[in-house]
Amino acid sequence: MSEVEFPVLDLEPYFNGEEDADIKLAEQLKKVCETIGFFFLKNHQVPQSIIEDMFSKTRAFHDLSMEEKLAISINKNQRGYIKPGATLVSHSTYNKNTKYDSNETLVFATDYDSEDEFVKSGKRFYGENQWPENMPELKPAVQEFMLEIEQLGKKLLPIWALALGLDTDYFKPYFHKPHNYLRLAHYPPVPELGENEFGLGPHADTGFMTFLPQADVEGLEVLLTDGSWIRPPKMDDAILVNTGQFLERWTNEKFRASPHRVIPPKNRHRFSIAAFINPSFEPVCHPIESCVSDQNPSKYPSQSYWEFYNWYMVNTYPHYEEFDAPKEASSS
Repeated sequence: MSEVEFPVLDLEPYFNGEEDADIKLAEQLKKVCETIGFFFLKNHQVPQSIIEDMFSKTRAFHDLSMEEKLAISINKNQRGYIKPGATLVSHSTYNKNTKYDSNETLVFATDYDSEDEFVKSGKRFYGENQWPENMPELKPAVQEFMLEIEQLGKKLLPIWALALGLDTDYFKPYFHKPHNYLRLAHYPPVPELGENEFGLGPHADTGFMTFLPQADVEGLEVLLTDGSWIRPPKMDDAILVNTGQFLERWTNEKFRASPHRVIPPKNRHRFSIAAFINPSFEPVCHPIESCVSDQNPSKYPSQSYWEFYNWYMVNTYPHYEEFDAPKEASSS
């Protein structure tokens, strides 16, 4: 494993309104996103009690019987339970993944109003979340946690804008109703790991930014630009953040979608929480002008997050095989 220092962005001066705190953070963020694509956030204002409760609820869900979990199996709206051995990132450009992932995961996403036009029309991904029947305490915990992370993500949008040389409110119209989702994962122990076998195969996330409260058991590994892998250190009271493919496309590859994987533990159970903060589904996102030039012309078409997310899910998960993949797909 390589050794490299993971950047730490301290939000306290920014939240306290200190002069030029946003500019200093933007300078740090720009350097991070052009290189490793992973960084720690400290003084993020998400209560530790909420994070700990979410980990506790994650363990409790995965302790349920398989019958109870399969009762809310993942559906076409990408909400529900994904059993072990159900996912394979077949289009990864970082590794030729040949074996299904060993993790099991429960997925939730943004709650949309029942009167929303896309909810009423039955458009994919706008459906309701599924909740386990015998665990009523999970719903309020998930909703509280997702709200906290969404608020944190929105507070950071001006920093992302400054890092790209944009007005601080540039991203605001694209996040009026962000499509966020949450993965509560369990990685069972694998005493003898086979060749090209992973808890979660090498990939880059689909969206804009991912928040990872730190798991008690290590396993996450990050791909550096030199082709080597590194494990992030443990940093108390900090949240790990990484960049995703839609951000990479939007910035015309100025910012890197950070590849990563999870190696399952040999003799312990690993539980993880990943919260994805993304643009609203419908607005069309054009390549950002500050990232396009005669020397670096646009590599991607204008596209909504729904269009990209739909392509990714169709090409990643077996339960989408009945749907035809779009003919023009992403190269990420």
